[in-house]
Amino acid sequence: MATLSVLLHQIDHGTVLLPEFQRGYVWNRDQVRGLMRSLYKGYPVGGLLLWETEPEMASVRGGATDGGVRLLLLDGQQRITSLYGIMRGKPPAFFEGDSSAFSNLRFNVEDETFEFYGPAKMRDDPRWVDVTRLFIEGLEPFIHAFGQYPDKFSTYLARLNRLKNLENREFHEEKITGPDKNVDVVVDIFNRVNSGGTALSKGDLALAKICAQWSPARQVMRDHLQQWHAKGFDFSLDWLLRNITAVATGRAVFTALDSVTDKEFETALAKSVGCVNTLLGAVSGRLGLDHDQVLMGRYAIPVVSRLLHLTPGGGFLDGAHRDKVLFWYVHAALWGRFAGSTETVLAQDYDMVERSGIDGLIASLERWRGGNLDVRPHDFEGSTRGSRFYPLLYMLTRVHGARDFGSGLQLHAEMLGKLTSLQVHHIFPKALLYKAGYDRVHVNAVANFCFLTQNTNLVIGKRDPEEYFPEAEDKHPGVLASQWIPMDRDLWRVDRYLDFLEARRELLAQAAQSFLAGLRDGAAPVADEELRPVAVLADEQDDVRGAQIKAMVEELARLGYAEPALDSEIADPATGRALAMAEAFWPDGLQPGQGKPVVLELDPEVADLPRLEELGYEVFTSVDALLGYATRRNETAAGDEQAPQELTAPAGPTFAEFDSAMRSIYDRARSEANYHASYFLSMLAEHGSLATARKLLHSPAVSDGFAALWERGRLDLTVEALVVRPQFTELFTSAEIEVARHRLAQFGWASASA
Repeated sequence: MATLSVLLHQIDHGTVLLPEFQRGYVWNRDQVRGLMRSLYKGYPVGGLLLWETEPEMASVRGGATDGGVRLLLLDGQQRITSLYGIMRGKPPAFFEGDSSAFSNLRFNVEDETFEFYGPAKMRDDPRWVDVTRLFIEGLEPFIHAFGQYPDKFSTYLARLNRLKNLENREFHEEKITGPDKNVDVVVDIFNRVNSGGTALSKGDLALAKICAQWSPARQVMRDHLQQWHAKGFDFSLDWLLRNITAVATGRAVFTALDSVTDKEFETALAKSVGCVNTLLGAVSGRLGLDHDQVLMGRYAIPVVSRLLHLTPGGGFLDGAHRDKVLFWYVHAALWGRFAGSTETVLAQDYDMVERSGIDGLIASLERWRGGNLDVRPHDFEGSTRGSRFYPLLYMLTRVHGARDFGSGLQLHAEMLGKLTSLQVHHIFPKALLYKAGYDRVHVNAVANFCFLTQNTNLVIGKRDPEEYFPEAEDKHPGVLASQWIPMDRDLWRVDRYLDFLEARRELLAQAAQSFLAGLRDGAAPVADEELRPVAVLADEQDDVRGAQIKAMVEELARLGYAEPALDSEIADPATGRALAMAEAFWPDGLQPGQGKPVVLELDPEVADLPRLEELGYEVFTSVDALLGYATRRNETAAGDEQAPQELTAPAGPTFAEFDSAMRSIYDRARSEANYHASYFLSMLAEHGSLATARKLLHSPAVSDGFAALWERGRLDLTVEALVVRPQFTELFTSAEIEVARHRLAQFGWASASA
């Protein structure tokens, strides 16, 4: 047993540390509040698991002692880090994460609750005690402030004393000791103890061993990752380690690094970084794939690293050799050869590189694809920018000199100069298509995308192609064909939209097939100079789904959860088949290392949900459900009791009329818009009409029902439309009415300003 004060003292003096393989700090504020609440109430909070080891047996984070036995914290990092941060007012030396999770915690001596500082609520109320100040300075600073509460003085002081005495709380310690407990054994123990979270990967273990020999390894690798990030490409430590392993050993398994010395690893790291930079330069300069959103097949890159490492000079032999490598790279990405980044496939390709170089790789890929590497029109049937064929569209735009509808200029950095940046443009505007009854999958089809300058995108706005296509073609002849627009004017009508998509997919497939075949055969057109990166800006939020997802991500960040990948394809690791085009994806869980990967898929009818669940993904098909799950999870972590619902409803004819209207919009949405608002109906049953309306108004994101009704052109059937009716204003605050009015006006409902 050890008291908390002793543990914190050991951290101060560097005798309690973190092993290098430990992940960083991932708790959020509600988990910290829950921990403090449990400690204050005397609840059990679990013991600690420590690895007692000599300095040479493991690499550590946070500094080290000059010698002697060290205690490495295996289980209990999140708890001890939180308590150290609260009681010392700073994170420990081994800290990696967001220190705001434990900064500015307050304790209310009146109701004995913990909350983080909110000026409006706490600024002038001395009963909200700064917990960190209490542990650093003791009780004395607060005694004078409590003098204005003579009847409660002794009670408040006793409660503060009870809180201060938490530093004497004892924690049960279990220790792993003995010379036979090496990194492999300890990592296995760690994974078993942390079975509720994400187990350490094989890469984590391999890197832990490397760091034991060469302690700067992780930081040096992170420095390179940061340099790529500054250029617009984001990679992981595991991914970089794949490249290093390929260069150093020619094998796919990380255990191959066991026989690599620290000097050999350092050399392989430098060489693999050089190989990656060579490929990224070609991918950006030759193909125009110049930022992370369009970087294809990142797990094909270690194969290219191995190929370049074995090539004399460590680079491409000439332009033809480069183009063949790019041909293989693009096709490997398009067909999902490394969708699961399986070591078996990597090993096969490393072996082929050794035996037959790039020609062998291409032949092997052809055999894997049944002899067919052709791009067909149906391959462009995907939707959203998560589709594998979205990068191909961007590549064609760059290499074929597609022209801007407004200026007529080719979309090259050197042509545009400082004119503007590029944006993704929906050829047929989303609002127009939704109004015509098309679903989200067709509205966001890749074949409905093109790239335009930001200025042109703004000028076109939501105009019908029947209007702006003729204007663009008259002003700049050939500009439509440069963007693979079918020239049959009948296809420019909204009622022929699906035929337009089919015709444009034909044109895109022909262009892609021609260019890629040219890469292989040495006949692909080459620009006079390398393509320079062009900034591609995010879309303006002109549809409710985009705004809803943006608000959801912001709210989850406020709750302490990780930022997701947006518009992300999720592939089957066994076959490479696309299983979903997720609107948001958390591959490491909402909090890294805690729980399953989380998927938000708003088009479940075109996703393989059973396979996703079989693979261990936690799938949500609505924003409401995901936000509700995250909120409940935080409430549970904090130990917050649910506030009782009001059981009585306001009396009077206005409330009765509103209650009737709320139930009516459910029925009308079902009969007039073919929308079954089952979640809304359950809210009505649980909370009643007025509480339901207020919950929706106070939500950070518009509801799924609002989004669905916007897509159907029926915002008149939303709760917000009821709230702004003059006869119901007495039921709501001015702030609530303004929220409703703003949402309606933001998405084009004219009556919102009435």
